[in-house]
Amino acid sequence: MNVLVIGRGGREHALAWKLRQDGHEVFVAPGNLNMGDVTCVPIEETDVSGLVEFAKREAVDWTIVGPESALMAGVVDVFQAHGQKIFGPTKAAALLEGSKAFAKEVMREANIPTAGYDTFTDAESALRQIDQLEAPLVVKADGLAAGKGVTVAFTLEEARAAIHDIFDTDKFGDQSRVVIEEFLYGEEFSLMAFVSGEHVIPMITSQDHKRAYDGDAGPNTGGMGAYSPMPHLDDAVYQEAVERVLFPLARTMVERGTPFEGFLYAGLILTADGPKVIEFNARFGDPETEVILPNLASPLLGVIEAVVDQKLYPIEWVEGYTIGVVVAAEGYPDRATTGQILSGFGDLRDDVLVFHAGTTRDGTHIIGNGGRLFVLTSTKPTLLEAKTAVYTALEQLDLPQTFYRRDIGGRALAQIF
Repeated sequence: MNVLVIGRGGREHALAWKLRQDGHEVFVAPGNLNMGDVTCVPIEETDVSGLVEFAKREAVDWTIVGPESALMAGVVDVFQAHGQKIFGPTKAAALLEGSKAFAKEVMREANIPTAGYDTFTDAESALRQIDQLEAPLVVKADGLAAGKGVTVAFTLEEARAAIHDIFDTDKFGDQSRVVIEEFLYGEEFSLMAFVSGEHVIPMITSQDHKRAYDGDAGPNTGGMGAYSPMPHLDDAVYQEAVERVLFPLARTMVERGTPFEGFLYAGLILTADGPKVIEFNARFGDPETEVILPNLASPLLGVIEAVVDQKLYPIEWVEGYTIGVVVAAEGYPDRATTGQILSGFGDLRDDVLVFHAGTTRDGTHIIGNGGRLFVLTSTKPTLLEAKTAVYTALEQLDLPQTFYRRDIGGRALAQIF
């Protein structure tokens, strides 16, 4: 088939790679010059009319949406109005990610376990609430913030600073509301699913690493690495999350008149009372996509068409584990250094994959032009073998003015051994 992937980052590179593995012709808009054997199309993710015109002109069979910005621009609504097949939620359903307060309202209706919270539309009210609380607590910008609008405040001073950043600066974009949540103790994990209405096909688990530096130190980022599946997560916990989170969420969205169709991401934490939801995303996670898709043995479009057609589909997964490490530019997640020449990729072994994000190309040179530059992954029979392959490959690259965490997967390995 002819498939259009909307986006430009590592997630979209992984989607394009999987679709090419499955034998499809792939277009990526706007894409990345380092994505390899795909056709990049110079159309921005939020240029909805340009995207639908391209899909018609090139007889695109399916369009898959990567980033949340395209979803909130209403790309799915417009494609559907023009009779074009597209996998992703409508703008109304994408509010699950576009508004933290909306997501909390849906969880309350669906009786989905989550943290206690309050919502505020001005800094003064939020600060008064903080004065009555004890740390730690969580402060979330209500709207989209590129995965960086969440502050885990271990002191009230940090919480007040987060309120200031949300309402008085543009650090997290234009924000009009804030959600203040109780802090939940436990281990975080990600559970994603293919969803169409009340039909849900769950994926395997993964675990992201949000903090910038080793040992979960430093500021929150869009994600510094991930692995999949989680070998130490009990199957009973997985089933509980599917039954208490994924199915009720899908059913409630239908009941509200905003049925969800697309990749549903549930960010969870395993507390003493069982799994609870930290957040929902209305698209594939990043960098989770880069470690889940290499484990997917089934054809991606086969699963998508099955869920849309409300059919059962026994997904086949690779017997093994994938680890992915994000290489970021110095200064990320704040002011990232750009223009550095990244080299050595041509000498990498075939047992690693590179999914490009914040890079471009100047002749034969790969150039950094963003925060998270690329994700390097490896799939092996054991988690330890995958980790060894990834970090061995990273040592072979020349990566000036960059950094990466050296402990991705370490928590799982510590529990296994």
